[in-house]
Amino acid sequence: MLSIVPRDKMFFDLLERGAGIVVKAAEAYAALVQDYEHRTDHVARIRQCEHDGDEIAHQTFERLDQTFITPFDREDIGALMSRMDDVIDEIDAAAKRMTLYKIPAPTTWLIKQTEVLLKACRLAARAVSRLRNLKKPNGLHEELVEIHFLENVGDDNNHAALAELFEKGGDPLLVMKWKEIYDLTERAIDRCEDIANSIRSIMLKNA
Repeated sequence: MLSIVPRDKMFFDLLERGAGIVVKAAEAYAALVQDYEHRTDHVARIRQCEHDGDEIAHQTFERLDQTFITPFDREDIGALMSRMDDVIDEIDAAAKRMTLYKIPAPTTWLIKQTEVLLKACRLAARAVSRLRNLKKPNGLHEELVEIHFLENVGDDNNHAALAELFEKGGDPLLVMKWKEIYDLTERAIDRCEDIANSIRSIMLKNA
């Protein structure tokens, strides 16, 4: 049924801007482990992304309170924006610990995980952009499946990284620090799957 009240299209802009910040945060995190010499600059970029993400989330929830008719359920819009903000928060937490804990250098496993995370974030952003036209969601299903696959890869990498960490042993404090960084990075990948699940829910409701 057609609505006589136009639906607020600004939500698509806000969601896409939020997704763009997610990608920027993931790019900065990948750059951090690839260019660790300039880690302070990369951590500052991630910190800015965290602030920008909070601002977009605030604008979105404020507009939800003011809008009568939305493109799809307001709960789904809120959940999707929250999941994107969660990704940025996990990245920010992991990056800050790299400097806070005075980590001397990234490990190969962390570099692999940031690559997986960046791929998942880019796919999530692409999927978010397709919400503008759910009647023709070309490639959307495939992107959501790929995000799920990357989440499994992230799990496998995290398990392998932790196994190697505990097997090598060494300084117990350093082991604890690395475990926390690995877990935060893996959780960021998990949150990308949460984004995919939110989008899938929207697809099913609006098919």
